[in-house]
Amino acid sequence: MKPVRGAAAVAATPEAQKQVSAPGNGGAGKGGPPLTNASGTADTASESDETKGPLLAGTGRFILFKAVPSWLVSMIAHAAMLMILAWITMPDRADDSQIMAIANPNDAEDVEILDSEEIDPLDVTVFENEAPRDSTDTTTMTVNPVPTPSLEDLSAAPDQFRLDDFGELSVPTNDLMDRVGGGLGEGLGKVRGKNARQGALEKGGGNAGSEAAVAAALKWLAQHQEADGGWSFDHQRGPCKGRCSHPGVIAPSRNGATAMALLPFLGAGHTHREGKYKETVEAGLRFLCLQMKQQRGMGDLSDAGGHLYSHGLASIALCEAYAMTNDEGLLVPAQMSLNYIVFAQDPIGGGWRYKPQQAGDTSVVGWQLMACKSGHMAYLRVPPETIMGATKFLNFVADQNGARYGYTVPGEGPATTAVGLLCRMYLGWKHDEPALQEGVKYLHALGPGPERGDQQNMYYNYYATQVMRHYGGEYWDVWNGKLRDYLVKAQDVSDGHANGSWYFPRDPWVGRGGRLYCTSLATMILEVYYRHMPIYGKQAAEDDFPL
Repeated sequence: MKPVRGAAAVAATPEAQKQVSAPGNGGAGKGGPPLTNASGTADTASESDETKGPLLAGTGRFILFKAVPSWLVSMIAHAAMLMILAWITMPDRADDSQIMAIANPNDAEDVEILDSEEIDPLDVTVFENEAPRDSTDTTTMTVNPVPTPSLEDLSAAPDQFRLDDFGELSVPTNDLMDRVGGGLGEGLGKVRGKNARQGALEKGGGNAGSEAAVAAALKWLAQHQEADGGWSFDHQRGPCKGRCSHPGVIAPSRNGATAMALLPFLGAGHTHREGKYKETVEAGLRFLCLQMKQQRGMGDLSDAGGHLYSHGLASIALCEAYAMTNDEGLLVPAQMSLNYIVFAQDPIGGGWRYKPQQAGDTSVVGWQLMACKSGHMAYLRVPPETIMGATKFLNFVADQNGARYGYTVPGEGPATTAVGLLCRMYLGWKHDEPALQEGVKYLHALGPGPERGDQQNMYYNYYATQVMRHYGGEYWDVWNGKLRDYLVKAQDVSDGHANGSWYFPRDPWVGRGGRLYCTSLATMILEVYYRHMPIYGKQAAEDDFPL
């Protein structure tokens, strides 16, 4: 199999992009110049020779070959030849649909419609006052789909699919990937290398205790990987064999569970190419790629238990793995996962929720936008309209001039505010933005989840920790000291099979996500020092989203 090369191999040529962005275009030649008068004259003259009397016979040939200059005759002949060649080689527009990885929403038979009553793993019914779809801005967004090749070049069976045989590296590391800022900053392979991690750990406020906790957590996660390479929130069904308590109950969310297990490995610098857990990561990535192929090549990694939550998480994992290794075997799956995000966006309100093109909620939007940012920093294609739509949604759910965020309507929930503020940071809000300053003060006053007494809300902690880390300063120092030390102390250090994991009985989603959910989020929180470089670093973000 000849490998594709670079992100440019995924996107269509500029000419093809023009055709895609203008579906009403009649193709090359339509609206072009008519046939030249000289050609018309020649045809008329030929007809006259046969139908008119002998006095006019040959007049047409005289005009063409005697009266008309030779250079004009040559020009006419060459123009006619070029038009014939263009007509012969012109691509059939009927084939355009074959290069589109984004499904036509009208092709209902090719899309699995999920039950709208199912609840995703990271959401419960505590959110109320959802906005009816017709109450949002009715201005329809124009979304230009991003073309990619299909997954036909991926192997047909699991035993034929090898992540260690992907071919040469594709995207060169250049000065764009070396910049600090923009959320992901430097190329992820550099940021998460051993030396870089150690420096970021010391500078950001991590310590030996937090790193030891991360190492123990990765060991626990590796021990609970299933034979097919994936994970399950019901962690007892695999090698665990019930030796760890408190499994989750969302068994249909294999893609979401696998992504949540993979992200801590990637955050600590482990890929399928290097690191202690490269075989573990390889098997997990293989699982996601094969799951994508089984979804009819659409790039869809949603599942019945997690819907678009699962897809966003899986897309982040694929994009991060590609960004860290530049392994072109991951190029197509990563780009197609982004294409599905583009397709699934609500064309009216700009958000995402459980099913494709459903009116959005802030929680799902956060994961999709993080996937888009990961892909953008890896030189994958993210249409500007997609980012503009996400901004439109955030504007709708914002409250207090953008310092607070609701779930589906304007509000000020702690978790949704943390998600909204982090999204705003990635979308370009400056450090001195008044709304950002007010939002950070709000999170600082709330403190980490354990400080709030009645909840150990790791979802809130995960997003709010990133906001505080990027914002920096005294607020971060206070936040980090409290949450870091709490997590280190709360980790299971027993001699049993649960050693290295976390379980928070008062977390509002722990009943669904279980021990795997708690362990994944706690580990990523303790990796925050080196997982992403600070957005407001001294070489600030110039590689923002395309707008």
